[in-house]
Amino acid sequence: MKINKSIIKELNDYLDEFNLTEIEYTEKDVKVKVSKSRISKNIETVIPDKEKNIIKKEVSINDSKRITSPIIGTAYLAPEPGGKKFIEVGQKIKKGDTVMIVEAMKTMNHVPSPLDGVVKEVSVEDGQPVEFGQTIAFLN
Repeated sequence: MKINKSIIKELNDYLDEFNLTEIEYTEKDVKVKVSKSRISKNIETVIPDKEKNIIKKEVSINDSKRITSPIIGTAYLAPEPGGKKFIEVGQKIKKGDTVMIVEAMKTMNHVPSPLDGVVKEVSVEDGQPVEFGQTIAFLN
């Protein structure tokens, strides 16, 4: 079977033109399905309003050191509900200190600080979902 690249190209153009993530075309015994992830191109549309402020703050805090999430999961700021938080704004921390826990697939993963510093901002809330590479805290 020979693949008609022009159909794929045209469907791909429709994805961009109409801001779609997936489109399917069927003609006789040929079925073509084209899909894209829009997250990387259009992240602003999927971020809740309260998190947009965090992104704006990240841009303005360019002189800080960032701590990012090593995995996708749910962030917990304390070892147990109602417990003392791992870090607070203004607190001095050392490389290796636990910053928070990211739970993924029922496993609690401690996130260590990759460097020494003073906590300038905690960018996530307790119980908030986090993505791989998302900034979770800033240090001075």
